[in-house]
Amino acid sequence: MMNEVQINERLPLTRAIPLGVQHLFAMTGSTILVPFLTGLSPATALFCSGIGTIVFLLLTRSKVPAYLGSSFAFIASLTAFIKDQHNLASAMTGVLSVGIAYILIYFILRLFGTKWINKIIPPVVAGSVVAIIGLSLTPVAISMAGANWIVAIFTLAVAILVSVYAKGFPKVIPILIAIVAGYILAGFMGLVDTAKIIASFKTPFVLPFSSFGTLNFNVTAILTFAPLALITLIEDLGHMMILGNITHTDPIQDPGFDRVVLGNGLATGIASLFGGVPLTTYAENIGVLAITKVYSTFNIWIAAISAIILSTFNPLQALIMSIPTPVMGGVVILLFGMIGAAGLRTLIEAKVDFSQNKNLIIAAVIFALGIGLTNHGIMFATLAGIFLNLILKAETEEVLDMTKEAAK
Repeated sequence: MMNEVQINERLPLTRAIPLGVQHLFAMTGSTILVPFLTGLSPATALFCSGIGTIVFLLLTRSKVPAYLGSSFAFIASLTAFIKDQHNLASAMTGVLSVGIAYILIYFILRLFGTKWINKIIPPVVAGSVVAIIGLSLTPVAISMAGANWIVAIFTLAVAILVSVYAKGFPKVIPILIAIVAGYILAGFMGLVDTAKIIASFKTPFVLPFSSFGTLNFNVTAILTFAPLALITLIEDLGHMMILGNITHTDPIQDPGFDRVVLGNGLATGIASLFGGVPLTTYAENIGVLAITKVYSTFNIWIAAISAIILSTFNPLQALIMSIPTPVMGGVVILLFGMIGAAGLRTLIEAKVDFSQNKNLIIAAVIFALGIGLTNHGIMFATLAGIFLNLILKAETEEVLDMTKEAAK
């Protein structure tokens, strides 16, 4: 079995840098996709993700190996204000309101503590939610892979083979190796646009932001954006459950979910000042942790710093953005699938008793809503699971015995 590298460990730079770049590659596709769809700058999004992740790491005392990237929950709201109304200032006010909402939630958590979280979210809820976080993202992965299944399957196969059969250091960078291999194959198949890479050398350095401090108080924008903080809050909670399961720690208690919320809130608030999008912890990078078993936050620091550099160096940015969609599709099939498997692992390790109708019903409803609802399914599934856990009573041993007898 491959040895695990713990959160506080630091590998030599010769190993840590490739591991950090692997995290960079894992998150870049999704992080630049959100601004691309909404009319914002991909370079700004990369810059804000790097700055935001550093802020997050500082506030969580480098105890949570999570990377912050662009949140998909705000695509519709950003599109409405930027593409439809051409009102960047109001959109950034909305983004700022999300950060403020997070900070307000932080103070609530500080007042009431976080121990109650484990009481209202037992393993049956946590494991089921974690599973649907990964499974609900798989249609996105399949859509990306569908652009060219030959390239996607090849990339996926390389990632799997390297992860299982490689020896030494290559075994901990299977995603990076798979992306490079998939990129080469895609290049031979004519799927790589090299013209943009060549053209990027004409302007090698760019400012990653051009709208610093563009804000305009808009009540409509605030009411549109701020309530969506609940979605990313629940997403963060689910990701902390996954991280705890993978790294054998409890980030909800140490450094505390309140610090996670504050870090995300300040990161999003800072992003609004630079013209960026709301940030959230990324499942892609958690998937990398699960595959490599290297949990060191030092590698996340390297990824964040690399993202900042990438956002200013135009040729490097063009190279990353030229990675064909099916290459990333092959990779994220594995990453998102690993998140789903981590949820099932939680249920197994906690020995959740599914002979209890309460547990069976909670899991069934969470899976149905989380996978079936296309809009905010994870949020509604989590809320439903919490509600059912609070109102349903566990069956007594006597009732269980009677049920088993009747089934014979």
